[in-house]
Amino acid sequence: MLRLTNDVWARMVAHCYDGLPLEACGLLGGDPARARASVCYPTDNTAASARVYTVDPQGHLRADRDAEDRGLEIIGVFHSHTHTDAYPSETDVRQAPDPGWHYVLVSLRDWVPVVRSYRIVDGAIAEEPVVIDGSGRPGKIAGGAEVLQ
Repeated sequence: MLRLTNDVWARMVAHCYDGLPLEACGLLGGDPARARASVCYPTDNTAASARVYTVDPQGHLRADRDAEDRGLEIIGVFHSHTHTDAYPSETDVRQAPDPGWHYVLVSLRDWVPVVRSYRIVDGAIAEEPVVIDGSGRPGKIAGGAEVLQ
């Protein structure tokens, strides 16, 4: 299970919309032991493509340093799919750099964004639940994520 703060979820989705018509990407900082992302690091997609993404190396370095300063770690990466489901493509699987990371996809294909998270280990894809912490009251939000107080 991946836990996101409401602010992280909102910043991540907003960054993905801001990147249209290209794929947008960024990193998630947080506590790996709790699988909780508390910081969103939007980055440039240096691939400048609507089909693939590459996290800007300078943005990655800034995120690493900021997370370390906060006593956090980079625990995952997110990117948008502009016209397809929130499911890892073959390219996404090949590019998955860390088996400990959470791979979050934001599909902007429909009117409501769909956010899903996966673990990718040795090419095997396993979906995990996404939980939004601290957003007020229990219920469902866009993308089927569960909301917890």
